[in-house]
Amino acid sequence: MKKITFIKDKLVGTNTLSKYVLIAACLVLLGGCTKNFQNMNTDRTGITNQQLLPDFNSIGLYYPGIQQHIFGEEGDYQLCQNLNSDCYAGYYMSPDPFRGNVNNQDYSLVDGWNSDVYSMAYTQVMGPINSIAKKGARAAYPHFWAVALILQVQTMSRVTDYYGPITYSQFGSSAATIPYDSQQAVYNSFFAQLDTAVTNLKAYIAASPGVKPFAKFDMVYAGDYTEWLKYANSLRLRLAMHIVNIDPATAKLQALKAINDAGGLISTNADNATLSGYGYHNPIWWIGTSWTDLSVGGSLTSYLNGYNDPRTSKLLAPATAPTAIAGQYVGIRAGTPVGGKPMYNGYSTPNFTTIAEYTPMILMPAAEVWFLKSEAALRGWTSESAQTDYETGITTSMAQWSAPIGNYLSDKTSTQADYVDPLTPTAGVANASIKASSKITIAWDATATNEQNLERIITQKWLAMFPCGGWEAWTEYRRTGYPRLFPVVVNNSGGTINTDLQIRRIAYPQSEYTSNAAGVAGGVSLLGGPDNGGTPVWWDTNKGKAVPTNF
Repeated sequence: MKKITFIKDKLVGTNTLSKYVLIAACLVLLGGCTKNFQNMNTDRTGITNQQLLPDFNSIGLYYPGIQQHIFGEEGDYQLCQNLNSDCYAGYYMSPDPFRGNVNNQDYSLVDGWNSDVYSMAYTQVMGPINSIAKKGARAAYPHFWAVALILQVQTMSRVTDYYGPITYSQFGSSAATIPYDSQQAVYNSFFAQLDTAVTNLKAYIAASPGVKPFAKFDMVYAGDYTEWLKYANSLRLRLAMHIVNIDPATAKLQALKAINDAGGLISTNADNATLSGYGYHNPIWWIGTSWTDLSVGGSLTSYLNGYNDPRTSKLLAPATAPTAIAGQYVGIRAGTPVGGKPMYNGYSTPNFTTIAEYTPMILMPAAEVWFLKSEAALRGWTSESAQTDYETGITTSMAQWSAPIGNYLSDKTSTQADYVDPLTPTAGVANASIKASSKITIAWDATATNEQNLERIITQKWLAMFPCGGWEAWTEYRRTGYPRLFPVVVNNSGGTINTDLQIRRIAYPQSEYTSNAAGVAGGVSLLGGPDNGGTPVWWDTNKGKAVPTNF
């Protein structure tokens, strides 16, 4: 499959990667998307298994490319996350009127954008991992295989949460039709793969404590398997909570397995799963500074402003124009018809001093894990204090950004602020200004209902996962209904997506309908609704509810 071009035909030179990444790219040169699974698993390098095995270096060379394609570089990140889940989570909105303001951001789903999520995951992650398996890594280097499984689960959880049913268990088949698995089956596979990863890592750590054979290939933890073990457990906890409303028994079982595992969880900022190295640029920095295609969302600034949040200046740059908002923190509300540049270029962006060219991308922060534990305690699954875990999540996030916490934890009055856009009343378009939609305060309230305290937990988790966690934040919004996000100003979905309920998924790539028609038809059947942005995925039980229900 031809590589999807960057938006607006922006051609960017390839980053200068290390020799390992360049060699790995040669080793895993892959052609085609899901229509060519058999080609993706054909070794075109001329290097035999006998030559690769017993040299773990040759296996390791696949990993830097796999890791960097969790997010992708600039153009891939923009297509795979920034112009879909980042916007749907309320984090970002572009000041560029792509396609005449008829695009993903106002629910006119662009196949050429959204198909990149699918193609990158299969060609740049699943394909190379399948090649690693073919080279014999499972048996020869089970600790390397453990890392591959964690990376696969991390990447493909985003894919299934974007689309719903996907090809998974039969990936790599040479059959003409590649069947889709139900999302429930995919999640069960995730949990089983994490079982294998945890077992393999524990065995290696016990046999070779402190040894780091993976170090020179590792963009996340510098080869420290004790940290990878924490990451695997934390990822299990995240995925368990995704399914709590649809399969509470499995959710509780898997959450407790993660929480009680002797390997531990990500718990301090030193444990944060972050991605950097090998010349990898922070794509948020690149899109915002080189292309000026990035402003923050109006929902985000309304919460940060209303809470007088100490992280605000660390995370965001103040607006520079128009005069009415200069010096304030004001984002762009989703679905705003922004007009040609530079009309909205002066609105707040990420702080590109804090989020710089080589600042690591965050896969999972410790704060998120504390909020997951808080929810588990709120549900009565553990004997921990939901309040203590909630407050630890906030303090951990403040420490991550070196923000002085002050009396934030005891603030019982601050709530989300109204959003005011001074440009839309005079631009001849729909007025983007809107009243606050949430009354939730910051301080823990032991007298509140579980639902009210869950809104507290998820709202603070949402703040803590910015700037990189848009895919997870959108998942949590759909799962719980929190935080309460502003709806799009203009809805160009043609009636397939309800403005108030907001977008629930993205549609399958059109390439699947031409190359794997029977497979995608089965996927749509498993989805249980039309292949559009209004149909909920399996775990999404809050779609259609005016008031979120999680208990």
